[in-house]
Amino acid sequence: MVGWFAARWIAGDPQETLTIIMFRGVEEVRPAAMLEVLKWVLALFMTFAGVMHFVSPKGFERIVPKQLPSPRGLVSLSGVFEILGGVGLLLPFSQRVAAWGLVVLFIAVFPANVNMAVNDLPLGKTRLPRWAHWVRLPLQGVLIAWAWAYT
Repeated sequence: MVGWFAARWIAGDPQETLTIIMFRGVEEVRPAAMLEVLKWVLALFMTFAGVMHFVSPKGFERIVPKQLPSPRGLVSLSGVFEILGGVGLLLPFSQRVAAWGLVVLFIAVFPANVNMAVNDLPLGKTRLPRWAHWVRLPLQGVLIAWAWAYT
């Protein structure tokens, strides 16, 4: 796939196709297949992010609001739940619970994202432009909707 220009849902039941307009033509993908691919992407992203909470915790600890206790403990706890959520999405018997857990997790870590934006804190070792922190905040809603799709 050469990347997509735009996507739109065609109204109808799950058997309808999702049309993705490609730079080099039009490719049709079944919504169920697209949701399955996106589930794997979210699962891998969350598992990787969770592991990074243990590999490089200091960057995550810096963004925990000062009003909250035990930044190391909160970072470890969120890392565990990110890993569990990522792996749980891929297991049919735990997918719904894992998806709900990720929705709650995305809401729970939102204060850390606000703290990053308000205090212009780096993302790990990377200093982002101030505007990027603010653009990043609404993306939390996208993550919530993405996880919600699997509840």
